[in-house]
Amino acid sequence: MESSSTSMIVQALTRAIVEHRLQPGAKLAEQKLADHFGVSRTLVRQALLQLSQHQLVRLEPARGAFVAAPSVTEARQVFAVRRMLETEMVRMFVLQVTPAKIRALRDHVAQEKLAVDRNDASGRTELLGDFHVRMAELMGNEVLAQILGQLISRCALITLMYQSANAAEHSAEEHVQIVKALAARDEDAAVRLMQAHLLHVEENLAFDRAMPSSDIATALA
Repeated sequence: MESSSTSMIVQALTRAIVEHRLQPGAKLAEQKLADHFGVSRTLVRQALLQLSQHQLVRLEPARGAFVAAPSVTEARQVFAVRRMLETEMVRMFVLQVTPAKIRALRDHVAQEKLAVDRNDASGRTELLGDFHVRMAELMGNEVLAQILGQLISRCALITLMYQSANAAEHSAEEHVQIVKALAARDEDAAVRLMQAHLLHVEENLAFDRAMPSSDIATALA
């Protein structure tokens, strides 16, 4: 019961952040959340801890919990580093490609499409980011997978908050094209598609979006 209550709080707050109803930096008061959901502050704290692990919430000692406030500059730097790393990753993947690896990537992009079709903002963002980590894992390079995972998580909140559903659908389609090029062992096409894809993701982030409400009751209504 406690687990389901915590999950419900996590999902509700995630939706409020993703759907732009809570602004970056908004304070998430434990007592207000406990009153709103009709649960104990202990369950609220568990939910906030989970959200902090997803980098959606920032926990500050003696101050409390706040919606994370992502840096646009940091996001752009992350994308620049990702382009450097993932260009070389694609080249190496082509050299190691097998039917089993292509099947694994096709299964992944099928899951992406389902999340996009369901308008599952949190799920689609996680899957779209994991596509890149999955490539590294299929290559057997755990160090690269870890580095990419860390880079992607640093810009995940910005993607969650500022990527439109249309942009997400476009990203999923680009992944399909990348997999086709990898399956054909077309290194030049795969590299070009990956570079263009990462540029498109960055360019489609609406950093100038109007700031939403910071009031918990209004945001969760």
